[in-house]
Amino acid sequence: MPSLLLALDSIRAVLGQLFLVLGVGLALVCAIDWMVRTRRLNPFGAVARAFRQSVEPLMAPVERRIVAAGGVPSNAPWWALGAVVVIGIVFLALFDFVRSQLGGFYYASQAGPRGVVRMVVGWVFALLRIALIVRVFSSWVRVSAYSKWIRWSYTLTEPILRPLRQVVPTLGMIDITPIIAYVLISLLEGLVVRSI
Repeated sequence: MPSLLLALDSIRAVLGQLFLVLGVGLALVCAIDWMVRTRRLNPFGAVARAFRQSVEPLMAPVERRIVAAGGVPSNAPWWALGAVVVIGIVFLALFDFVRSQLGGFYYASQAGPRGVVRMVVGWVFALLRIALIVRVFSSWVRVSAYSKWIRWSYTLTEPILRPLRQVVPTLGMIDITPIIAYVLISLLEGLVVRSI
């Protein structure tokens, strides 16, 4: 397993450099495409013709979405660059998460059954905290509790929040029970992990 973790660390270093080079190259292409679209470069020059033939067809879906949202079509390259950067960051974060979970599982298994139980308990409490956060954010952006993307968070957190709502009063229009539940979950996790 340590060799797998070292291999994953090497892959992560290569992916980080690859995304950096890709991002810088894409930023250059987007800057030139933006200059062509805003007529900062000669629209009849060789560079402008090449970009209209090769890059603009790739930007067409982004441009359609921007126009549908009421934006300026000449900003399509910057939106595309932003999307690629966010996708790269999310991909690397997911890779780091998987690597850390594999490492945690390896080191927990080295501690025997007690270590594995502690790790599983940590995962359960982390899932409950994530469910609370998702539930709070979904209430801010007014996503239905019955949405397939949100329903799981209500299913996991309602048994915790319902009894708290009977004890904890609201502060005006603000329901503070998710904050109290988050703190209680963290305290309970500490007690359970110490008792294992």
